[in-house]
Amino acid sequence: MKLTKLELEIMEALWKIGASASVREIQESLPEKKRPAYTTVQTIVYRLEEKGAVRRVKKIGNAHVFEATVKRSIVQRRLVKDLLDLFGGSVEPIMAQLVEIGKLTLEDVRELEHRLEKIESEDDNHLPEEPVAPKLKNKEGKKP
Repeated sequence: MKLTKLELEIMEALWKIGASASVREIQESLPEKKRPAYTTVQTIVYRLEEKGAVRRVKKIGNAHVFEATVKRSIVQRRLVKDLLDLFGGSVEPIMAQLVEIGKLTLEDVRELEHRLEKIESEDDNHLPEEPVAPKLKNKEGKKP
């Protein structure tokens, strides 16, 4: 599911609220400095409903109450995948840009190293007890 920048802002507001919310509650939770009009937020919420990102859970008076149907982590994962696709699947140019604009520090890199080490140690704990021998192939790449 692809979301526009404004759709992402609306979703972020709904995730921060942490529960179901009306269009008014969503609109009022957005930063006052660049807060879109109520009708704009309403249109975007209805668009998100059509995409399946939110659903109506109840109606109070004339106000519909919505809740997110997708998790933040799933949407973020999709955004990262799309960004990687723009760079041909390579992480290096993205990392270099993050360093150049000051968004990736040595402390961030160290934290990421710790995360990777943790993931690798968890993977090592799930290895089969006996290693599986690789399948041999001859020079033509065929099994003997």
